[in-house]
Amino acid sequence: VFGKDINLILVLNNLSSDRKTVKVDMSASTILYTRRTVAEILKAATSVELGPKQGKHIRVKIPYSYYGKYLTTDKRIQVTALCEVMRAHGLKLLVEKTIILEDTNIIIKLPRRIVVNKAVTLEISYANPLPEPVSRCVLLVTLMNQQVKINLARLAPRERSKIYFEFTPRRSGPLQLQVDFSCDKFSHIKGFVTISVAPS
Repeated sequence: VFGKDINLILVLNNLSSDRKTVKVDMSASTILYTRRTVAEILKAATSVELGPKQGKHIRVKIPYSYYGKYLTTDKRIQVTALCEVMRAHGLKLLVEKTIILEDTNIIIKLPRRIVVNKAVTLEISYANPLPEPVSRCVLLVTLMNQQVKINLARLAPRERSKIYFEFTPRRSGPLQLQVDFSCDKFSHIKGFVTISVAPS
């Protein structure tokens, strides 16, 4: 989840009956959806001894403080591990994983029944997922082809807050509501919901 430390496990298994030494070079980078690298955020190397038919786990932790300021709106991190079996004529294995961090920040609560030409109040809840305060918070609410920009107070670390948003639907049928939350430390955390408007 965006704002939290990332914990990964690399599993190495020796399927042979010989003892093996494996050198592991690990790296992690923030990337765009095109897989283009933005910034390298972790580099580590270790060596593992594996007995016959033995498996071992290597734990990797990427703290938020490593990736936070380098993350793009794509919220993607590429982790690679180059595993080289020593004294095995250059036998190498490359393991890659792309992590897409999830947002759990926007929660939109609707009344049970929404009727055309009657005022409706929605509850929009938003949060700071980071272990540090954020300021210059803005919500952009898009509904019925109109955008409303709402300036919000700063949020303490991990703080959740909410606003109430009122509107009057002018036609029955489905309506798309989109909420975009930005601040000084991150941007474009989105939430959306389809609203079913009943005839009056």
